[in-house]
Amino acid sequence: MNQYRNDSVSVEEYFRIRENSDTLLEYIDGFVYMSPSPSTIHQRISRNLEINFLNFLVAKPCELFHAPYDIELKSEKMEGTKVVIPDISIICDKSGFTDARYVGVPSLIVEILSPSNQSHDLITKLNLYMNYGVKEYWIVNPMLCAVTVYALNVENMYEQHDMQINTGEITSKLLNGFRVDLAYLFNN
Repeated sequence: MNQYRNDSVSVEEYFRIRENSDTLLEYIDGFVYMSPSPSTIHQRISRNLEINFLNFLVAKPCELFHAPYDIELKSEKMEGTKVVIPDISIICDKSGFTDARYVGVPSLIVEILSPSNQSHDLITKLNLYMNYGVKEYWIVNPMLCAVTVYALNVENMYEQHDMQINTGEITSKLLNGFRVDLAYLFNN
């Protein structure tokens, strides 16, 4: 994940930049970051995971959105504006929808790593999502065929709920009963 510009900008300027660019741009703490274009394997993993989530969410109150869809993180306990574009967001609180984006905190976010964005997703976004109160954060690593699921504990800190590499099923703490087979997820 590279910075789009080295200087900080206002959120209004960020949205002006976005209007004139086809690049996927995120806004965190005054800085604009470029998301890499998804690779073929990234798209396949995202599709396979979406199918599983969508099948599970039928007749449930939560809704799935996939990139590119803006999430403007907003919480009473956090200051500033952060606009992120998660690979997958599951939103159960429908009050934050606008015509352009979702303003609030998704219940579950999935990020699929690429070689260029690993530290951004593993450190910056993990802390960001934890501080904003995203209940569950999935990190999918196609290079290692691994999935790690973090869930908020009673102290509102992330702890590892599940982790699988190569084989087995990954589970969700938030979506009770949801599971995905890694062989299916990483099947190319």
